[in-house]
Amino acid sequence: MTETTVIRNGTAGISPIEPLLIFPCSGNALEALDCLGDSLQLIGFVDDTPEKQSTKFYSFNVLSRDAFRQRPDARVLAVPGGPQSYRSRKEVIDGLGIPASRFATVIHPSARVSSLAVIGYNVLIMAGVVVTSNAVIGNHVCILPNTVIHHDARIGSWSLLGASVTVAGSVVVGENCYIGSGTSIMNGRAIGDGAMVGLGSNVIRDVLHDSTVAGNPAHLLR
Repeated sequence: MTETTVIRNGTAGISPIEPLLIFPCSGNALEALDCLGDSLQLIGFVDDTPEKQSTKFYSFNVLSRDAFRQRPDARVLAVPGGPQSYRSRKEVIDGLGIPASRFATVIHPSARVSSLAVIGYNVLIMAGVVVTSNAVIGNHVCILPNTVIHHDARIGSWSLLGASVTVAGSVVVGENCYIGSGTSIMNGRAIGDGAMVGLGSNVIRDVLHDSTVAGNPAHLLR
């Protein structure tokens, strides 16, 4: 994975204060505001919806994609997608045309990330998240509050993890997955690329790629 600046506990690896653009203007973007330390200064949200552009969102300007070109000095945090649109995250983020070096990884000050973990770029880790030894978080991953990722687990790029998810040791979550809030994944299980795990599920078996599972224990829905 390409190295990136990790913004955590008010410190940064490149400069004391860097301007930031967040894409899109959404719930994830609003939650990201709580994760910013003193090292990033939000200068606006970027959104493709014409009705949102030239308006204010929590006192910040909502801009078009032209802002990426007009402010080449600004770091970018791209956090699109939800349960209905998570499979398009890769296409949407790649379509921004942002080089890896511009993306910021943002970690809430209350999150606990092991020094032995590997964190990619354009990653948002919210309050109360715990990432333990040897875990690997890919690029463009969003992890909601109070999720725990145990030793040697791997979270694939472009994936979304809801709140209070437990990922046990040596679990492999594929790329472009959606793991619903309150889910527990048993140690050593594998979640295939593009899979969705519904809210509050208990995953005790491997999950096939592009499938949807839910329940306790989780079973195939489609």
